[in-house]
Amino acid sequence: MNRIVHLALKVENLEETTEFYQKVFGFREVETRKTRDHLSRHLTDGDIDFTLIRYDEGADSKESKASGEGPCIHHFAIEVDDVEKYAARLRKYACEIISDPGVIPVKFRAPGGIVAELVPVGRYKKAGPAR
Repeated sequence: MNRIVHLALKVENLEETTEFYQKVFGFREVETRKTRDHLSRHLTDGDIDFTLIRYDEGADSKESKASGEGPCIHHFAIEVDDVEKYAARLRKYACEIISDPGVIPVKFRAPGGIVAELVPVGRYKKAGPAR
């Protein structure tokens, strides 16, 4: 069964936003890493990977602009057993593939304009309840 395993917010102030979700809701940090043109801070509530993204100053990649200029829900991820098989299905529906060729996860614009991504099974592990 495919399932939503990840939600990413594009934010302006990574530290302030992290503190808010940790202190108000008890989310805990799992990992912070630099990926291409952004810093990703992965938090969890114990079930879902909740990521805060801050793009580098002047970032101009297709992914950085996909959801608009300012803070927003950037994308969500759907876990699938075969990324290539589902990417082919996306093409049949004329979905715009946003990610560069060969990049996993595969970000795409779904019908209706929302940005989502395909991720392989196990990319986001359940971390247990946040405390």
